[in-house]
Amino acid sequence: MSADNQQERLQKIGWIIGFVDGEGCFSVSVFRNKISKLGWQVFPEFAVTQGEKSLQVLEILKNYFQCGKITVNHRKDNHKENLYRYTVRNINDLRKIIIPFFKQYQLVTAKKDDFSLFVKIVDLVVKKEHLSLTGLTKIAKLTQSMNRKSQSKFLAESSETIR
Repeated sequence: MSADNQQERLQKIGWIIGFVDGEGCFSVSVFRNKISKLGWQVFPEFAVTQGEKSLQVLEILKNYFQCGKITVNHRKDNHKENLYRYTVRNINDLRKIIIPFFKQYQLVTAKKDDFSLFVKIVDLVVKKEHLSLTGLTKIAKLTQSMNRKSQSKFLAESSETIR
């Protein structure tokens, strides 16, 4: 690889880190699913959302990582453009592509804390701990510290059931 190509690659990586720091999200949902063993599903996701005018930046991310999907959300509110989301949900893509990238090229903002919790949760899922009540509880508690820090529905409902 020539020095020019190396410089371009580093610039693109820096851009990705900055862009994801501002616009990306590492999230994990725990929601009811009747066909799951415990009746709950753990759903880790890396996502970046943009308006239609900035769709090309999501395509840059998808092309760089070579995984994930771009989907449209046809808005019904007062905005004049659709929203698009680049998402990676496949556990193997998260483990082998997304997580190693953000471990090597670290986020700068408080989002790095969400990423650390995200990594712990994905590791628990890979170890199949989400298939036990103890593991699911551990995951639900970790999700409460992420992003908006809202109470896990699983913890609220399972504590009601236990009482």
